[in-house]
Order: sequence, then structure tokens, then C-alpha cells
Amino acid sequence: MKRGLIAATAVAGMLVGVAACGSGGGNAAGADGFKGRKLTVWVMSGSNPAQWTKQVSEQFRKKTGATVDFKVQQWNGIQQKLSTALSEDSPPDVVEIGNTQTAAYAKAGALAELGDLKKEIGSDWNDAFNKASLVDGKQYALPWYAGNRVVMYNKKIWARAGLKGTPTTRSELFKAFDAIKKKTDAEPLYLPGQNWYFFDGLTIGTGADLVKKQGGRWVSNLGDPKVAKAMDLYRQYQAFSTAPKNKDEATPQQAEVFAKGRTGAVIAMGYEAATAVKANPEIKKDIGFFTIPGETADKPEGVFLGGSNFAVAGMGKNQELAKEFLKVALSKQNDGQMVKEAGWTPKSADLAGAAQENPAAAAAAPAAEKSGGTTPLIPQWAAVENVPNPVKSYMTAVLGGKSPADAAKDIASEINARLAKQ
Repeated sequence: MKRGLIAATAVAGMLVGVAACGSGGGNAAGADGFKGRKLTVWVMSGSNPAQWTKQVSEQFRKKTGATVDFKVQQWNGIQQKLSTALSEDSPPDVVEIGNTQTAAYAKAGALAELGDLKKEIGSDWNDAFNKASLVDGKQYALPWYAGNRVVMYNKKIWARAGLKGTPTTRSELFKAFDAIKKKTDAEPLYLPGQNWYFFDGLTIGTGADLVKKQGGRWVSNLGDPKVAKAMDLYRQYQAFSTAPKNKDEATPQQAEVFAKGRTGAVIAMGYEAATAVKANPEIKKDIGFFTIPGETADKPEGVFLGGSNFAVAGMGKNQELAKEFLKVALSKQNDGQMVKEAGWTPKSADLAGAAQENPAAAAAAPAAEKSGGTTPLIPQWAAVENVPNPVKSYMTAVLGGKSPADAAKDIASEINARLAKQ
């Protein structure tokens, strides 16, 4: 029976205290207590690579006698769906939650507190990875993966344009795009107008904040000139693309566009290479990666450190078994597999070797270290990302000719209303 349909825009209104329903539901620990049980884990489309999923499933079954059922979810509309699921009496046991959205669900009481589980599993993790899992100093999730965008390019097209090596500054990158445009029949860059996580990175690079405190409340800061500078940089990138200005990178999947072999580059996550190869196996030999270059060679373009945490549902009936799953899924071996297989940034220094086995991870590392950041880690931010995302509307408006200042004014009331929800 449902405890009420909760809209994601009002996620903070969920029943506080849900997480207090117990940390184990009376489950007995050990293989004998868990044998024959099934754990339901929600993961997002593209998050769980094949080999990682296979070895985690096998290790979990061997350790506990239970099985894990991975349920793949789509990103579009996930906040509404997840909010509803976590408010029910029988929610999924473990859920993947975006790192910038975890605070909202924790504040709502929808997640179980995990105590010292982080110390047991990942005592050597970089604090930057774990930051988004903490709320008021308590552990409500554990970092699964995080990464940042790189330039994924078609080596064949770049060679056809007479390009050698890869750019180390933004001006060199734009010159390369110009060369592709003039010397080949390919599109230099496929960049939809609403790739807002890339825009977030550019905003981070300018030192801007998307929100600010005013009169004790969070309000939109998109009118900041630094944000306008970031949007101008985005406009310069997007000028090399014929992609729609009112679509995002998932509509259609930009990796599938890249797979057709007529695009010089995309601003992509490392895992998108697998999507491209699945669509066209022949493209594999032509794929290369490099760090998104910034204004100077010593500092890459700003990047959003996007990723996801694993959390245990506060209303879940299998919380102790869920914790056993986290111990397996987030072990050093399996974290290393995520880095090698999907190109995520290593969570600890001793996983650096795994990054060298994945060109995308190696390309992402410099920007993550020198120019990385996140969107605001406040509970109210999750509502801003709900569909329709007002930041995407801002981007399309500016690309359509509206001034950044006017576009920011147009959406300020909507963002402020979402930030005001408690």
C-alpha cells in the first residue's frame, strides 16, 4: 500500500523519520540468514557496466546466499519516480541517487543512516567523493562513482583535417574545429543546446555560483556576470554544432550520433564510448579522448564532477542485506572495475593504475583534480533539476539570441519557487 504519491518537487515534504524504521528489519546476519533472499537495486541507464554487474552479482551470491536484481531506470523523470518509490511500504532496497540530489532525500527522511559503513568499506576514499553523501555530518549514502566530461573525438576525421596531436588550450581546440569544418564534410562538434552539465562545468570554471543566499533564503544567481561569461563560452562551443538548441545530449543519445562517423567530437562522459561502439562496432578503432582544454595549458576547462551514490531505502525491509551489498559493490576490486570499464575517476590514490587502463579516465583526471566542482550541495537543489529544468530553458533562450541577463530574469521566479520548497 502506498504511503502517498510524493512529487519530486516536494521531496522535502516526505514523511520525516522514514529512515528511523530500523537499520535491519530484523534480518539475521550471515549467509544462512540471507540464503534464498532477493535484493532489489535500482540503477540508472548506463551506470552499471556488464563485467562489473556480473562480478558483483556473483560475489554477492557467494557471500550471502542471496541474489541481486538490478532494475535499470531511465534518467528522464527519475526524481518523481524515485520519490514515489521511496515513500511506499515496499521500496527498492538500494537505490542509485545523483550525488547532488542525495541531500534532499536524506533531509526528507527517505534514506537509512549508514553509520560507520564508509570507514569499513572506503577509509581511503578521497573526501571530495564522500562529501555529497554526508548530511549534517551523518552518512546517508556511499559514493558509487563520479567523473567528468572529456572530449571524445574521431581520430579518422581529425587526421583527414590534417590535425596532429590534441589541443592543450581552448583556442587550439577551436582552431581544430575550424579545420574540420573547412577541410572535411564532417560536423566539427555535436553539442545540443541543453547539455547543462557541461554548462555547469563552464560555470564552475568561471568561479560562479548558481545560487546565493539572500535574506536567509536560497535564490537564483544566474544573473551573475560570471554565469553570463560561462554561457558565452558555451555559445562559442555550440556555434561549431548544428545540434538542436532545445534538446539535451540524451535526445537523441549523442553517442549514437557520434557512432555514425560523421562527427568530429562530442563533450562526453567516458561510458558514452561503449554506447557508440554498441551502435556501431566499427567506430571503436577511431575513438580517442583528451582533457577539455582551458584558456591556458596549465588549467583545463572547468568540469562538473557528476556521479551517483548508493543509498539504502529508509522503508526497506532488507537493510542489513543491503549493507552487505554495499560492501561487495564498493569494494576496492569492484571500484577498480568501474574505473577500468566505464572510465570513472578513481576514488582513492591506489586506484590510479586502473585509470591508466581506460583512456577516458586518464583524460578526465587532470580536469577533475584542477578544475572540478559540483552544483550546490543543498537539499533544495534537487527540485531545480526537476523536469522541466529551468536552467535548460535559460540556455536555449540565450542560444536563441536573448541576452544572458534577460534570460536569467525570465526563469528567476521559477528557480526561486523551487528553492523555497521545504
